[in-house]
Amino acid sequence: MDLLWEMVLFVLYSLMIVAISKYILVPVLRRLAESINLKAKTVGNLAGIATSVPELLSVSFASVAGLIGTSIYNIVSSNVINFIQYVVSVKINKNGKVLRNRALTIDLVLVVFTILIPIGLIATNMEVNGFVSFLLIALFFLFYYINHNTHKLYLENEVNSEIAEIEEEAKWIRGKKKLIVRYSIYLVLTGIFLFMVGNALSNTLENLCVRFNVPQVLVGIALGFITSIPELITFFEAQKHHKKESKERLGVIEATNNLLTSNTLNLFIIQSIGILLYQIFH
Repeated sequence: MDLLWEMVLFVLYSLMIVAISKYILVPVLRRLAESINLKAKTVGNLAGIATSVPELLSVSFASVAGLIGTSIYNIVSSNVINFIQYVVSVKINKNGKVLRNRALTIDLVLVVFTILIPIGLIATNMEVNGFVSFLLIALFFLFYYINHNTHKLYLENEVNSEIAEIEEEAKWIRGKKKLIVRYSIYLVLTGIFLFMVGNALSNTLENLCVRFNVPQVLVGIALGFITSIPELITFFEAQKHHKKESKERLGVIEATNNLLTSNTLNLFIIQSIGILLYQIFH
């Protein structure tokens, strides 16, 4: 009975993190981005950051609890599921032709590497330490450099509008300072609530793996499925939003950068944080 209760708590806390991210965190960040007329690539990046918050919480608390295996499998499964969800969303929206753009093709190649790298770490039983964290962070900057320059080279029209967007941002900030304050308060309160739920999830994870001997790989994969739900929602939302404007290309650009940002953050930054927390507390 105790095991069943811990499993119920595991699902409950995980879904709470997803719900808060989906209905509060992601919408607030998206409204901010769209209100200042940011380009699709930037909106996608912001969505990727927002939808990685569940992974950040689950990996961090699992690592503090000593469940480094859970955190690693959480990242692997999240990145794989994100990619599958993205492909399905593009297929359903019939936007495959947009992916012929070379910048988006290179982005997807980078996404594949965010899947192959952690699988390689697991397959070789590489010890997780400070050097691995440093290597992952270095790869993050390399991926960012490639992404930034390929978009600048192959999506020139998007880049050319950047000056106008900066001017629009300045106008928006001058005219809606109260709204900025309100959104900032929402984000702070959301962060506090997410931390509290994440801490409760950490205790449940520790009970499942230590007290009831549930394999860390199973818990990690389950977390991967749950924490990938926000990405699924934003992939479809991005393409649906821009389809109304007959700008399917912008929807795919936004969804692709959402995917790439989420996967690179998961593997290179969040996993590094998990490794460092594990070393500090254990």
